[in-house]
Amino acid sequence: MANTYPDQQRTLGSLLRLPYQELQNAVYGALASHGFADLRTAHSAVFRHLDPDGTRLTTLAERAGMTKQSMAYLVDALTESGYLTTAADPHDGRAKRVLLTRRGSKAMATLLALSAEFEQRLAERLGAGKMTRLRALLEEVADALESSGLRDAP
Repeated sequence: MANTYPDQQRTLGSLLRLPYQELQNAVYGALASHGFADLRTAHSAVFRHLDPDGTRLTTLAERAGMTKQSMAYLVDALTESGYLTTAADPHDGRAKRVLLTRRGSKAMATLLALSAEFEQRLAERLGAGKMTRLRALLEEVADALESSGLRDAP
């Protein structure tokens, strides 16, 4: 672990960040061997926030906590690489939705499979019981944050 102040203090952010970074590095590092060498960790800001029926660019940016311009840059790059397309929003003809293409859907399936492989390797390291408890606790934390409004608190 790095020697930053949060890491020295083992803050909650530090303890959550390290496993996520390792997961992201493992998953995106393995993509090249699965035919997706042009995908980078920065693209996860798009993939992890897409709805199955498409998502507006502004919504993607809000969910990722980034500017609309930064999200547009990522979406444009992924569109040029054949992972995304845009279509009219069925609820608002003036708006567009960002959607996965067939290649994008294959990439998403690969990302999810690689994530599951990483989780399995971690379970082998921690033991099945600890992994089950960790997953249950993280689900509980996610549910509490989603239902309590803590996400919106200062």
